[in-house]
Amino acid sequence: MEKIISYPLSFISMLLFLLALLVFHPIQWICFRVFGYQAHKKSVDYLNAILLRIGHLLGTSFVFENRESIPKNVPIIFVANHQSLYDIIGMIWFLRKFHPKFVSKKELGRNIPSISFNLNHGGSVLIDRKDSKQAIPLIKGLSEYIEKHQRSAVIFPEGTRSKNGKPKEFSKSGLKILCKYAPSAYVVPITINNSWEFVKYGFFPFGLGNRLTFTVHHALAVKDFSFEDILQKTEQVIVNAIKN
Repeated sequence: MEKIISYPLSFISMLLFLLALLVFHPIQWICFRVFGYQAHKKSVDYLNAILLRIGHLLGTSFVFENRESIPKNVPIIFVANHQSLYDIIGMIWFLRKFHPKFVSKKELGRNIPSISFNLNHGGSVLIDRKDSKQAIPLIKGLSEYIEKHQRSAVIFPEGTRSKNGKPKEFSKSGLKILCKYAPSAYVVPITINNSWEFVKYGFFPFGLGNRLTFTVHHALAVKDFSFEDILQKTEQVIVNAIKN
C-alpha cells in the first residue's frame, strides 16, 4: 500500500527536486563567477534547504543530534556511513557552518545540474575509485585546504552507499591521507540511520514517512592517536550506532 501511495507523491517530489536543481544551477554560476566563494556557498546552502523541504512532502523528517559537540575553529574530518543521497543533502545543510567539502566519485562531477557545478567549484574533490594513484594528490590537496582554512572534509569510507542499512567494510586510504596532511584536524564520526529507507524501492518511487537521524559522536584529535586507533575507534562507534 505504501508503495502505491508513494507513486504520485514521488512523481511530484522528483519534479520539484529537478526543478530546484535547474533553477539553482545558473544562480550558483552567477554567485561563483560574480560574487565569489561566500555567495556561492550561500546558494548551495539554500538549495539544500529546499531539497530537505521537498523530502518533507514524502513525510521524511531529519534529526541532527549532538551538533553542538563539534569542535569550533579547527579543521574537521567528518566520517560517516552512507545510505542515500539525502545523507549528503542533510550534511551540507546541518553542517553548513563548517563549510563541508566532499570526497566524491568523479561520475557525479558531470552532467548533473547544480550538483556537478558545486562539486567542481565548491572545494570538493572528485576521485576515480578505480585509480588510487589519481586520488592521492586530490585528497592531499583537500587535507591542506581544510588545514589552512579551518574548514571540513566529509568522507564516506564504505566507498559506496549501503542499500539495506548494513554497513560495509571501511576503507582506510582516503581517511589516512586526510589525517596525515591535516595534523591539527579532529575526526568527527557520524552515524546515519534510516536514510536507506528513502530509496528502499530503488530509484523510484521513494519510501514514505522516514525519520533520518544523524548522530554526531565524540571528536578525536588526530595528533592524539595513531591512525590505526583513529580508524578502529571511528568505525566501531559508527557501526555500533547503526540501527538495523
